[in-house]
Amino acid sequence: MMPDKKTEEKRQHSTVFLPYSYYICRMPYDFMSVPMHWHSEFEVNRVLCGKGEFVCGSEKFIAGEGALLILPPNMLHGAYPCQKGELIYEALVFHPAMLGANIDDRCTAEHIRPLISGTLKIKPVISGGETNYPCLKACMDRIFHCISGGFPCPDLLLKSELMRLFWLLESDEGLLCRKDSESNDCEMLRPALDYMMKNYRESITVAQLAELSHLSKSYFMNCFKKSVGVSAMEYLTQLRIRAVCEALSSSEKKIAEIAFECGYDNISNFNRQFKKVTGRSPKEYRINVRLMQK
Repeated sequence: MMPDKKTEEKRQHSTVFLPYSYYICRMPYDFMSVPMHWHSEFEVNRVLCGKGEFVCGSEKFIAGEGALLILPPNMLHGAYPCQKGELIYEALVFHPAMLGANIDDRCTAEHIRPLISGTLKIKPVISGGETNYPCLKACMDRIFHCISGGFPCPDLLLKSELMRLFWLLESDEGLLCRKDSESNDCEMLRPALDYMMKNYRESITVAQLAELSHLSKSYFMNCFKKSVGVSAMEYLTQLRIRAVCEALSSSEKKIAEIAFECGYDNISNFNRQFKKVTGRSPKEYRINVRLMQK
């Protein structure tokens, strides 16, 4: 199944006039994890602190401070801090137009569009052990430095550094290769993942998700655990708890009201699940977040 408008992430990362967005992701301080999702833009990440598990398509990586992540459009990906640890990374999500994807020339035809279509596959996580790492890191440092401002024509400088980054990738045969016939499990799960992201507040069963994916219930459960790393119901809990965490840190609503709005109809079950995921009660979590925001 190819990605379409129905299975894209809801958040808009780029516009015609501002073709990129910058984020800093701090786990577990801002939220507990970044559940599996996808979008039509490229994304580059730089791990600043801690260590976490990154799921990129059908592959899983443990990456720590200094690791670089480069994700093509429409790749399923997620991030989870290692147990009882922290993970802080910054992300730049940018439209393919930043690489000239809408231009008809040899460079675009031979190097950029194959990345967008998936014909060329990038090694998603690059660490210090790679031969070309120092050059890639220096380039990535300049890319994120562009976002900080203080430069004339920052978008022009950012474009040039992004083009250099992908030139460096093309120059290293170990980091870029033709796509192989790897498992299509992640593609088959897209309808179920999309449905869960949009409807996590509702009652959802494994049977519903399997039917959406056109898979048997048993095959769906095995496929989901293998691709995402947790069961479908555990993933649903992650989505709900993340929504609760965001609401606790950004609103004054009562905890019970937030729990109900995020899909819980049993407050005892909610409190138990929340503490299991975050290590704190909802009240303790809210107090801790407010202290950090001051």
